[in-house]
Amino acid sequence: MQIYINQQVLELAEDASLADAIAQLHFVPPFAAAVNMQFIPQARYAETLLHANDKIDIIAPVTGG
Repeated sequence: MQIYINQQVLELAEDASLADAIAQLHFVPPFAAAVNMQFIPQARYAETLLHANDKIDIIAPVTGG
């Protein structure tokens, strides 16, 4: 199935979870994740199943002053 992660198309297995998508793209913590604009706590990444055309946003914190 196709999903969109940070506006890029990614092909995943039909039973893929948010954790699978994150692992495939090698994101390095810290970051926050949202699926279809809904924040997902890190503890729920593995149990959050994805569906075709889901839109995932991975957001890294910005530091500075």
